[in-house]
Amino acid sequence: MHSIIKGTPKHRNILDSMANLEESLPLYEKVYLKRTFQRILDTFILLLLLLLLGYRVFSIKNSFNIPWFVAFLCESSFTFTWIVILNSKWSPAVTKTHIPRLLQRIHELPAVDLFVTTADPVLEPPIITVNTVLSLLAVDYPANKLACYVSDDGCSPLNLYALLEASKFAKLWVPFCKKYNVQLRAPFRYFSDAANTRSEGDSPEFNQQWLQMKDMYDNLNHKIEDVTRKSILLPLDGELAVFSNTDRRNHPTIIKVILENKEGLHDGVPHLIYISREKRPEYPHHYKAGAMNVLTRVSGLMTNAPFMLNVDCDMIVNNPKIVLHAMCIFMDSKNGKNVAFVQCFQQFYDGIKDDPFGNQWVSAFEYIIRGMAGLQGPFYGGTNTFHRRNAIYGLYPDEIENERKGKILMQQFGSSKEFLKSAAGAFEGNSHSSSDISPSSFIEAAIQVSDCAYENGTSWGQQFGWLYGSISEDVPTGLNMQRKGWRSVGCTPDPIPFTGCAPGGLLSTMVQQKRWASGLTVVFFSKHSPIMCILFGKVQLRAGLSYCWLTSWGLRSLFEVIYAALPVYCIITNTNFLPQGLGLWIHVALALIYSIHSLLEYLAIGFSIWHWWNNQRMITIRTTSAWFIGFLSAMIKLLGISDTVFEITQKEKPTYSAHDEAEAGRFTFDKSPVFVVGTTILLLQLTALFIKFMGLQPPPTSTQSGNGSGVGELICSTYLVVCYWPYLKGLFARGKYGIPLSTMFKSTAIAVVFLLVINLLYLLSIFE
Repeated sequence: MHSIIKGTPKHRNILDSMANLEESLPLYEKVYLKRTFQRILDTFILLLLLLLLGYRVFSIKNSFNIPWFVAFLCESSFTFTWIVILNSKWSPAVTKTHIPRLLQRIHELPAVDLFVTTADPVLEPPIITVNTVLSLLAVDYPANKLACYVSDDGCSPLNLYALLEASKFAKLWVPFCKKYNVQLRAPFRYFSDAANTRSEGDSPEFNQQWLQMKDMYDNLNHKIEDVTRKSILLPLDGELAVFSNTDRRNHPTIIKVILENKEGLHDGVPHLIYISREKRPEYPHHYKAGAMNVLTRVSGLMTNAPFMLNVDCDMIVNNPKIVLHAMCIFMDSKNGKNVAFVQCFQQFYDGIKDDPFGNQWVSAFEYIIRGMAGLQGPFYGGTNTFHRRNAIYGLYPDEIENERKGKILMQQFGSSKEFLKSAAGAFEGNSHSSSDISPSSFIEAAIQVSDCAYENGTSWGQQFGWLYGSISEDVPTGLNMQRKGWRSVGCTPDPIPFTGCAPGGLLSTMVQQKRWASGLTVVFFSKHSPIMCILFGKVQLRAGLSYCWLTSWGLRSLFEVIYAALPVYCIITNTNFLPQGLGLWIHVALALIYSIHSLLEYLAIGFSIWHWWNNQRMITIRTTSAWFIGFLSAMIKLLGISDTVFEITQKEKPTYSAHDEAEAGRFTFDKSPVFVVGTTILLLQLTALFIKFMGLQPPPTSTQSGNGSGVGELICSTYLVVCYWPYLKGLFARGKYGIPLSTMFKSTAIAVVFLLVINLLYLLSIFE
């Protein structure tokens, strides 16, 4: 009877309806978070800022002076910044992906090319790159659909040697990870004391293989470390012979296919290809953006996957199913077609307790960047990003294959016929299969598209690909795609997809911040700025405003530095830029409510009060020093005086042995210009406080109606000294914990010049 009912038309219609319903369910969903209390406090802070500006305007007749007007300009800038932040935080969202639905519907998953970039074997040790590569090779995805490309912009035989040795280990490591469903697939993390990778219930077979894997990795690690530290001389013969008579800034292209999945095995090991593009002194190499464009062309020839993942050399896979999560977004039939890139947020495995250098950015990702994810999508962050190849190639979301594309290929993509053929195949959705064509078949063509002069007369770096002109190539590249109508999506699975090395000290943090501020300032004043993309592109208004939070870092630093100089000026000249009496309470309320609000945000994430204070202190330090130097560097570039220099952030592999975190979190200094600015600000505040407490201020002028500097200026100056307290200790410390004498002399000279200018302006105001 049951079989009869099962075959009835009514029953078949029910089954068909259920199947159609299943097919219509999305592969991913954007879930918006409700943060009503946060919205209320954010809005209240904005109202206080507007009230402050109103107070400035309406009291201008009684209180106007030059510091008052300058403060009004700075506070107007701060109000705009808060409007941008409020807009960005207003609609936070997380992405929920459905891998079972993907696997049920998509019977043949698309190919993905994996890019790893490194540029200096000293600042970016080869063992770190090796661990990143091994974690990528072992992701839960068909091996015949993956190819890993490593770009070595330092042209170092150390990196190729490390990858050659790692490839032998990978042939056993990848099957081991998949057989036992290993979560952490970077060996140094898996075998570290910080990772609990074994339990009492494990089988004897697993324990035996675990010990074998650990011994093999230890041997691999020792080999690479010995060569890196030059304990063992690395002979340039065999595969390494190509590095003879090469210089990192002057060498031909070197491409080596290290691993090749010739049989197209689903459960094998993916392709592994090493690339060091050609560099010549007479040709600009465009830093990381140039390397990424070469990787795009070479991979287009060898595998031509429709999707690409790029990671920095220290960003190991923390969630082995991350490629499947990303494919859920791209392959969604309704909302995936116009997604250009999927951004996974940067998070770190080696953060020092309470984040003394403020470089982990957890709060910014949780509130601001998650808020951007609720708009047109988060910005492209330079790493941990899946890209749609057609979007990188400059297509619009609604374009279809037509004759016009063929003309674009011939005119803009370069002279390589093989690459033009692969690009045309990419537009049609075709990729190479391991069983059909091997990557080694395209080495000659790949060397051609890696040539220094290949991009001459093309649109690479100008209209498509990774864009040139800024050392922060990621933001304009992402904006250029969103300008054409593409969206981005933040990928937020649990556990987090990638973890990397946080900058290991103050210098690394400041170098990174300076580089970001410089590059972003150039973007802010370029044709790819968010404002231009709103006016002349398809970037939505709120999305464009959220980009302004990022690209205006350098400009914001200018107003921060000026505001930091105001209490010094006012205390020394006995003038005021802050209200006195009831008017001062607007500033007090604003400072208190903002502090409480930001503290609650940190506590909600699970951080300590000390963590919150470290981040607040570092916001002041990096804004008024590293960002300011980056801003000046960008202005010099924009004026055509000098070009900016790409400085690599040093990366160190943690040992996970017991260490003194208090010692690791101490501030260290060197002769970098970023420390000159911070030391100058500290010396000026100390001078102002000394003059205030010693009663050396001049009497108020008649135009001030007896209102000289008050408690507001005193509090501001004291707060800056507290923020720069590590610098104050550095004035009296020695060695790496002390500020160098040359930095002190430069800062003292700048401070003296500033004080002379203050006195000159004060004398001029008296005579007037």
